[in-house]
Amino acid sequence: MFIARVRGNVVTTQKVETMTGRKLLIVEPLRVDEKQKKMFGTEKCFVAVDSLGAGTDDLVLVTQGSSSRMTSQTEKSPVDCVVIGIVDTIFADQAEVYRKSGKAG
Repeated sequence: MFIARVRGNVVTTQKVETMTGRKLLIVEPLRVDEKQKKMFGTEKCFVAVDSLGAGTDDLVLVTQGSSSRMTSQTEKSPVDCVVIGIVDTIFADQAEVYRKSGKAG
């Protein structure tokens, strides 16, 4: 699993039947710098199936590989990356690095 920021959406008009109705998000993995108490983007992006209703700029928990097909929404789909959580708060080295309300330390 990794933490990522939702950067946008992908819209497809043609796709395999099991993917019909699935919202696709562009997610950028983040790294936490414990010394600076900040998060930084990796400048790499993935397309992930949204199983929870995440939106642009949300921080999300993402899983990849065969684990991606273990949710009820993706179990019969050709999925390699799925959002499995929306992050509320992140603590690193006993300091708050992120809070969804935007008031992080």
